This record gives sequence, structure tokens and C-alpha cells, in this order.
Amino acid sequence: MKKKINVLTIVFLMFTMFAVGCSSTEKTEKTLSEEKAGTRIVTDAVGREVELPEEVTTVVPLANALRMMCYADALDLVAGVELGETEKNIVKAYNWVNFDTFKELPVVGEGGSGGYTPYEEEIVQLNPDVIICGYSQEDAESLQEKTGIPVVVINGGTLFGEDYDESLKIIGEVCNKDKRCEEVIEFIKKMKADLNSRTANVTDENKPVVYTGAVSFKGGHGIEGTYTNFPPFTALNAIDIFGDTEAISEGVLVEKEKILTADPDIIFLDPNNISLVNEDYTANKDFYNSLTAVKSDKLYTMLGYNYYYTNVEIALADCYYAGTIIYPNEFSDINPVEKANEIFSYLLGSDTYYQELADAGLGFNKITLGE
Repeated sequence: MKKKINVLTIVFLMFTMFAVGCSSTEKTEKTLSEEKAGTRIVTDAVGREVELPEEVTTVVPLANALRMMCYADALDLVAGVELGETEKNIVKAYNWVNFDTFKELPVVGEGGSGGYTPYEEEIVQLNPDVIICGYSQEDAESLQEKTGIPVVVINGGTLFGEDYDESLKIIGEVCNKDKRCEEVIEFIKKMKADLNSRTANVTDENKPVVYTGAVSFKGGHGIEGTYTNFPPFTALNAIDIFGDTEAISEGVLVEKEKILTADPDIIFLDPNNISLVNEDYTANKDFYNSLTAVKSDKLYTMLGYNYYYTNVEIALADCYYAGTIIYPNEFSDINPVEKANEIFSYLLGSDTYYQELADAGLGFNKITLGE
């Protein structure tokens, strides 16, 4: 009888152990399945497939990603910023408007015209759900390997270009802000289409010749600093004296003699660098006074929009202001200040930014050299 009991006991224990084992295996498989269901795959701008949590709650944005997150209304997800964001800069619109938030956040890297350097240890300490950056594929993969944190690459973004739309869509997908980003893309496209529709049918004979000078690229420049194929002029179908010299838009220094030979009817200058122009004017008055635009009092401001990548809101405001100057009839219904306020309010949530620019001497104005 005793032996029978022992046998039964052994059988019972073995059955129990098997049942528990099966239950444990099922539980493990279920847990793994649930974890897998809690992630998603995002394809970034360089074609990398990156696995992310279903819900992203913290992001470290690097190299232009912060600006786009501001447009995407995703500022609440930002866990850290680059060093340059801790300095308030009025011509970096998103920074100026949101500076009180940025200055309190941990610094996670350096960024600017000199390049980018992530602070890997600081990023690891913050342990964000994802890093979004405008890095090269090689640098992004290196950062992901060193930190163990998913890295999603976006493009720097060309003004009015498809790569900007693509990057906004990626931001929207990563941050669960798809609807807002699609709306931003549509907002920009509608304005681009409006600029084109107002000007596309104006004949070249009825268009003034235009030039933009005193622009900034790798530092500020005088009147000889310009952009080839200047995007605001392209959007306005304007006759740009350096509009056909290059296939791309880039900052260049041109000889003053070429400006004089082209002799533009209207000149736009970046007020950030007007001191450089005035200094040169004092030494070379004959050159300036020979220009038709100077003689006819048609010098105007055009605030530079390239400061640590493209400030789209400033570029759009520039386009509408320039439109009222180049095509007064076609833009007769546009008040450039009201339009700027509309743009800044939509993209940045600020209805005071233009006035702050104007108070700093950076608003829409005519220019008198030497003052």
C-alpha cells in the first residue's frame, strides 16, 4: 500500500511540474508577444528601419530636429537640447519663441555651422525613447550603437522641397503627431501655390530685376554676399540676376562689378548685416550711387531665414513682403505684417514675434544707406 502511494505521489508531482512548465512557457511567449506588439517600425530618411516604442514620450532632437518638433507641436516630448539653444537668438525663430523652455533643459550636444557633436553620456543618462537627428547615416548608426537608444534620421530640409515634407512626416510618425505635421505641410504648400498663382502669368517685360545681398552664410557679408537661385525669388517667379548661374541655391560672394552690370531695379538686404553695407558705402559711395535701385530709393530689408538650418516661417514671411514690393498689383490685398503674424502664429504659436523683430530693427522697411 505504501509503495502505491509513493508511485501515485511521484506521478502527481511530475504532472504538476509539466503543467507549471507549460504555463510558464505560455506566459513567456505571451509576454514576448505583448512586448512585440508594443513596438513599431519607422523608416527614416536614409532608409533605415528603426524599432520604436508604440508610444514615444521622450525625444532628444539634434541638428534641426528641434525646429521641426516645434512646428509639429511636440515640444512637450523634448528631453534635452543642444548647447546653442541655451542662448536666445531672435533670428532663430523657434528658439526665440520657446527659449524659456529650452534654457531649463539638459544640454545633450553641440550644433551649429561648425558641425554637430552629441554628448553621448548625457543622452544615455536621460534615456529617451528615441533620438531624432539630421545626421549622416554613418554618424546616426554610430550614435545608436554607443547609446543603445534608437536613432531616427531626418533630412536638413530644403526650403519648399520634398525632403522637408518627408522629414516632417517622419517627425509626425515618430512623435504621434501625424495630423499636425500633415497640416503644416499643407499650410506651406498652399502658401507656395498662392505665391506662384499670383505671379506665374506676369510677363518678364513687366517684372523688375531683383537682387538679394548682405546675406549670411558662414558668417555675415556685405552687399556682395548673395544666394544663387534664391528660393523666395524662385517662389515668386521673379527675375533674379543670379537666378540661373547654378543648379542649386547656395551662398556665394560675387564681384560688385557684376552687380553693377546687372543693375537690379530692386535690392533686398538682410538687416542683420546692414552695418557691413553701410561701412562699405562710406568707402565706395560712387559704386552704390551708380545703382538704379539706390538712385530710385528701392532698397528694402529681407530678414535672413537661414540660421542653423532653414527658418521656414521667416522665409514665408519674406516671400509675401517681397511680393508686395516686386508685384504691388498682384499683392495689393496683402498686408505683409498681418501675413507674417498669421504665419508665425500658425507655425510657432506666437502673435508677438513679428513685433519683437520690428522692435529690434529687423522688420519690413525701406533702407537708406549711411543711416
